[in-house]
Amino acid sequence: MAYQASTEEHSIDIVNIASLEGKVKERMEAGAFGYIRGGSEDEWTMKENTTSFNTKKIMPRVLRGIDSADLSTSIFGIDLKTPIIQAPSAAQGLAHEKGEANTAKGVAAAGSIFSISTYANTTIQDAAAAAPGAPQFFQLYMSKDDGFNEFILDKAVEAGAKAIILTADSTLGGYREEDIINHFQFPLPMPNLAAYSEQSASGNGEGKGISEIYAAAKQGLTPEDIKKIKDLTNLPVIVKDIQSPEDAEVAISAGADGIWVSNHGGRQLDGGPASFEVLPKVAEVVNKRVPVIFDSGVRRGEHVFKALASGADLVAIGRPVIYGLNLGGAQGVTSVFDHLNKELSITMQLAGTRTVNEIKNTKLLD
Repeated sequence: MAYQASTEEHSIDIVNIASLEGKVKERMEAGAFGYIRGGSEDEWTMKENTTSFNTKKIMPRVLRGIDSADLSTSIFGIDLKTPIIQAPSAAQGLAHEKGEANTAKGVAAAGSIFSISTYANTTIQDAAAAAPGAPQFFQLYMSKDDGFNEFILDKAVEAGAKAIILTADSTLGGYREEDIINHFQFPLPMPNLAAYSEQSASGNGEGKGISEIYAAAKQGLTPEDIKKIKDLTNLPVIVKDIQSPEDAEVAISAGADGIWVSNHGGRQLDGGPASFEVLPKVAEVVNKRVPVIFDSGVRRGEHVFKALASGADLVAIGRPVIYGLNLGGAQGVTSVFDHLNKELSITMQLAGTRTVNEIKNTKLLD
C-alpha cells in the first residue's frame, strides 16, 4: 500500500505552536510522525533546546513611545518581512503530498526564506518553480562521492539558490530509538538522489532507513570543504550545526559566509548543550563578521526575541513548519509564521523594542 500523506490546503487556527504536535500525531502514520518528531537516545538535548529559553529573562522597558513593531530584516542583501526563516528539513512528502513545493509557497507568502534539503521529496527545480522569485537556500549533505556533490550543487545554482548551507554534524545519523521501534524506512523517493542515481546506480532513498541514507555522507568534513563549495557555486556558504566558539572561528577562517548555531533539533548528539545555551558564546566569537542563524527548540515568539537578543541575526524553525504543512499545506505553513510573528510582535512592544536591531541591543537577565 502506498504511503498516504495529507492533501489538505487551508489556513489553520493556532493557539500555540506546541499544540500542533499532538494534532499531527493523531493523523499521521506512526513511523513517519516518529521520524519527524523524534530526537536521539533519551531526547534530553532535544527537550533542553526548548526549556533552556527559561534560563534568560526579558527586562521590559516602558515610556518609549512604542505603538507598533517592525519585524523586517535582511541577509545577504535579501529583504525579509520577518527574522524567522525555515530550517531545512528532509522528506517533507511524509507530511503532505506536495511536500517541499507547498512549504516553499507557504514560506514565500510569509516573506521569508525556504531551504531545501538534499534529501527532499521534491526536486530543487520544482521547489523553486513553486515560489517564483522567492529566495531559497540549498542544504548540502556532503557526499563521499565528489561527482554527486558537483551534480547537486550545479542543480542548486541553476535553480537560483541564494546560498548553500553545509550541514556539518551529520557524517552519520544519531541513535534515534523511535525510528528503530517503528522499523522506519523512507516510503517515498528522494528525487535529488534519483536524478544522480540514473548515472551512478546509487539509489533514490526509497525503502532505506536513515542510517542507510547517512552511509553515503562524507565522514571526514574539513575546513577545506567550505572553499570547495564556494569555488563550485560562487555562492555564500553557511556552515550549519556549529555548537562551539572554536568551530565558528575555524569556519570563518576557512571562508564561511554565515554561521548557523544548531544541534540539529536534538536529533544527532544527545547529552550536548541546548543550542540557546551556546548561542551567546558563539555570537561573541563571530563578532558580527558574518550573519549568525540560530535554530533548535523554538516554539514561541518570546524564544525568537531571546535568540535575537543573544546574538542571532535570524531564527529558524523546523518541526513547526512541517506540522503546519501536514495540517494545512502551504497555507498551514504560512499560518505557523503568522502566529510566531504575532507573538514576536507582542513581545517586542511589551519589551519596549520597535525593530529587530533594537532587539539585538537588548540585554537579557540571568
